[in-house]
Amino acid sequence: MQFEVFTLLPEVFPPYLESSILQRARQRGLIDVRLHNIRDWARDKHHTTDDMPYGGGGGMVMKPEPIFDAVESILGRFDREALSATPSSGVPLILLTPQGRVFSQTVARELSAHERIGLICGRYEGVDERIRTRLVTDEISIGDYVLTGGELPALILIDAVTRLLPGALGDPTGAEDDSHASGLLEYPHYTRPPEFRGEAVPEILLSGDHAKIDKWRREQSLLRTLERRPDLLDKAELSDKDLKFLKTIEHK
Repeated sequence: MQFEVFTLLPEVFPPYLESSILQRARQRGLIDVRLHNIRDWARDKHHTTDDMPYGGGGGMVMKPEPIFDAVESILGRFDREALSATPSSGVPLILLTPQGRVFSQTVARELSAHERIGLICGRYEGVDERIRTRLVTDEISIGDYVLTGGELPALILIDAVTRLLPGALGDPTGAEDDSHASGLLEYPHYTRPPEFRGEAVPEILLSGDHAKIDKWRREQSLLRTLERRPDLLDKAELSDKDLKFLKTIEHK
């Protein structure tokens, strides 16, 4: 998968991209992250990419010309309306903004089906509205709060999507067990030593009985979700056994 990242701060990305799972994914040719400095497409000698907002107000606004020129130089001109109507084809161009749809594991899975994705990192007070209406095909937020720019959200998106690509993780089923992958929070994990500061590893995990271990993990996942994020249960795919277990918990 190829990520085309349009940013004013390309130097932010390499330290994280050159570490751990993302580094290995790049070395294996699973992902290619290409960084494009929007200032390279500025039209004046000072490489200006922002200006004061019409109508007054605090902060600066990212200008449309450098972003349009950068995107069209790398991705070419494309039919935004057609791509928005058929998001499974073509190259989605995503603006990272607190006004976008909230990023989730479901959205990450949706994006992992593409071979190429464009990411625009917003900054300052925001971007000229014509970038939203005439250029991008999607807007994504990583949560209901405001950051200084879209660089961290872009890295989060790249990380989450990369984990879903075949071969990115050492364990082929690793991404399937992650929190939110099945709509539930993940079950507790333990490793050596078997006892630490008076707390022992649950005996069932030492039993070697994988059927019982799987059952325990599923129930722990349900219990943890009920305790911490009960809202997720309304959307999760639950079996009759799951529902029966939850009823026994609720009646205690």
